[in-house]
Amino acid sequence: MTKRVLVAMDSYRLAECAVPLACYICGTDNNYNTELCRHCAAPLALSHQARTQGVRPQMVAVLGTAAAGKTVYLGMLLDMLTRQNGRVQVLARGAFSITLQQRTMMALSSCRFPEKTPNEPDRWNWVHCQAKVNSKKNPMELIMPDMAGEAILEEIDHPNAYPAIHSFLEKCSAVILLADTDRIERGGAEQNYFLMKLITYLSEQDNRKARGKSTRPVAIVFSKADRCEPCFDNPELYAKEKTPNLWQQVQQRFTNYGFFASGVAGSVGFREEPGEGTSAVPLRIEPRGIVEPFEWLVRKI
Repeated sequence: MTKRVLVAMDSYRLAECAVPLACYICGTDNNYNTELCRHCAAPLALSHQARTQGVRPQMVAVLGTAAAGKTVYLGMLLDMLTRQNGRVQVLARGAFSITLQQRTMMALSSCRFPEKTPNEPDRWNWVHCQAKVNSKKNPMELIMPDMAGEAILEEIDHPNAYPAIHSFLEKCSAVILLADTDRIERGGAEQNYFLMKLITYLSEQDNRKARGKSTRPVAIVFSKADRCEPCFDNPELYAKEKTPNLWQQVQQRFTNYGFFASGVAGSVGFREEPGEGTSAVPLRIEPRGIVEPFEWLVRKI
């Protein structure tokens, strides 16, 4: 004889997963349990955290050519801000936000620079953090990805080639532009033209929303300036003399801008490796001018 039994249905637990989750970067709907956005490959953990906290994070872009020092700058910046109790304090949101800091510091402690950021968006490191500034009452939520320099250039030349970059630059509240001082000192014009392209691209995005100069804060940071003391003494004068086209473009297109100099490796050597050629090796780590551009930027947002 079959007995009738009442069994509680747990299907209600699936109701939440049935609702699509919009990517915080590009806005595309995704399955609730998906790790990366199916359109732009940004981590959906950003969307989960924004929904849970009820606060919309601000986006800060760190841009530059390949090998301009974006990974080292971001990694060192996070390491310094998570340890200091000064004017700006940072708290990482999610374990994935610590990966960039970890890889950068582990590489530098082994007397080598971090590996080049791959062009594939699903392999980029993203940082979601809370920044507390003494002059502001409430802490800020910030998102900062480490995007590949080659991918950034491809997006500028061919808009929508990288949906993550296109959407991020369209929505970001502030920008840090890294210019490789080493290459500028060697007489190359690559940095000048690349940054001019970026400045034009960013200002044209803002001009679609409002006429006139862009009010989006932009910090131009001369990276690898360890061996260029005049750059540290007066970064804006250095920009005017060494990259006059860039200096003029920034003045004509933006109202909130600042010039800075930074360096991480106080001394650099070179190593010959069979089959790989010459590679730079950090001999002494002396961070300088790392926090100042970021602090200036967050006060402007």
